Amino acid sequence: MARALCDYLPQLLCEFPTLDEDFLRDLRKSVDGGFKSFVRTYGDQLDNALEPLQWFLNWLQALFVGAPWIVFLALLTTLVYLASRSLKITLGTLLSMGVIGLVGLWEDTMVTLAMVTVCTLISIVIGLPIGILMARSDRMQSSVNPVLDVMQTLPSFVYLIPVVMIFGIGKVPGLIAVVIYAVPPMIRLTNLGIRLVDRDVLEAADAFGSSGFQKLFQVQLPLALPTIMAGINQTIMMALAMVVVASMIGVGGLGKNVLQAITNQFFTIGLLNGFALVVIAIIFDRTSQAYGRRLQKHTERIHG
Repeated sequence: MARALCDYLPQLLCEFPTLDEDFLRDLRKSVDGGFKSFVRTYGDQLDNALEPLQWFLNWLQALFVGAPWIVFLALLTTLVYLASRSLKITLGTLLSMGVIGLVGLWEDTMVTLAMVTVCTLISIVIGLPIGILMARSDRMQSSVNPVLDVMQTLPSFVYLIPVVMIFGIGKVPGLIAVVIYAVPPMIRLTNLGIRLVDRDVLEAADAFGSSGFQKLFQVQLPLALPTIMAGINQTIMMALAMVVVASMIGVGGLGKNVLQAITNQFFTIGLLNGFALVVIAIIFDRTSQAYGRRLQKHTERIHG
């Protein structure tokens, strides 16, 4: 029926107008050529600039993998307890990590933990200052928000194309792709947490003669810390979600095993490695949430 209707209408109304194919082909060639020229010109400089990041990642990975499992497990459970103050979460961490070790995934889990740790630290270093700037400037917020929207909605595989073209295959390209995917929640929730600070508290700080620096670090950031912790939590979750995709360009650990299981249709291997990723996500999630709740109660006691 639709085609019959088009018989009585101008072709322009039935077929959406498109740009000339030659023009589109030339446009694609010029963009691709320009990007390749950029890679040839600045690729080595960018590699050298990120070399310290490669060293740090390799060092942390060697530390996690080389440490005796009993020492690492003791340190991990201690940190979980100090952050959560929950015996239930601590015992769950101990049992879950024990199961991961029993099924032979300890070393791969350490590699993944090293990657997620570095990605989270980089996301905090990048996201916290940008979030603070957004909170202090509406113009900055309106400029950055569309960029964050693109970063969060663009398919993650698209990130891999320019990253691989510039840096090749390896851990650092995978790390960059993970950070691009994981940093937006850190930026958004830092901005949100600072903007939600009670205006009466800020007016009281101004009345006591606080400078902008003092007001930021002694009032706004402490009060926004529970929201910022939620941003760190979401960053960790998104980094873990991206690990499997990043394994396509040389990131090892559990993501590589999942990718191999998909390629070879090994259901059990995929299930076990997926279980390990879920365990890590739950440990980080429960611990950071418990720590955020403790911060919230502490803030309410001080400012309530």
